[in-house]
Amino acid sequence: MTTFDPPPRRVHPIEIESYRIMRERADFGHFAPLSRAVVERVVHTTADPSWTGEVVTTEAAVRAGRRALLDGAALITDVRMVAVGITSREPLVALDLPGVAAEDGLTRSAAGIRAAAERHPDGAVWAIGNAPTALAELLRLAEAGAVRPALVVGVPVGFVGAVAAKAALRRSGLPGVSTLTERGGAAIAAAAVNALLYWRENQEEDR
Repeated sequence: MTTFDPPPRRVHPIEIESYRIMRERADFGHFAPLSRAVVERVVHTTADPSWTGEVVTTEAAVRAGRRALLDGAALITDVRMVAVGITSREPLVALDLPGVAAEDGLTRSAAGIRAAAERHPDGAVWAIGNAPTALAELLRLAEAGAVRPALVVGVPVGFVGAVAAKAALRRSGLPGVSTLTERGGAAIAAAAVNALLYWRENQEEDR
């Protein structure tokens, strides 16, 4: 496995000012450092401070995910919309794998997750921001012992199945990042992954 060293990132003055304003409008002080970075990146991406009460994770989970990424673990997204939002790694897009197609009782998104799990059963970071069925399939495979993720960013969006899938992720015991309600989506999944890749110790001091 090849380790990954995120390229140096110059923070634009507009982003610095945006973070300053954001921190005046929302309280991030109760979050542990890397969890805070994830939540802040989501709030910054959406310009919506209410996400501070929406994102659920643990410091151990996000640190495990960051460590896996730096160690060169596979980064897998359910759809291309998530992948294009991740700026410093080239993810594997499950839906784009050869031969992925809907089957009886299995959506195309779920079939993509199954195909990706066959390629990367151990230690990958999974970012699911579109279909609840993709997250549900990943959890089914994990329960069966067919896949062992380092981290699951499970934030599918929608009125059908999204809340249940994200609640199932929290019950599963897998290291995860989820949201409490129907809200989520590709931008949220990408923001969480970008936070893991951008983060460094004491970063709050220079924003």
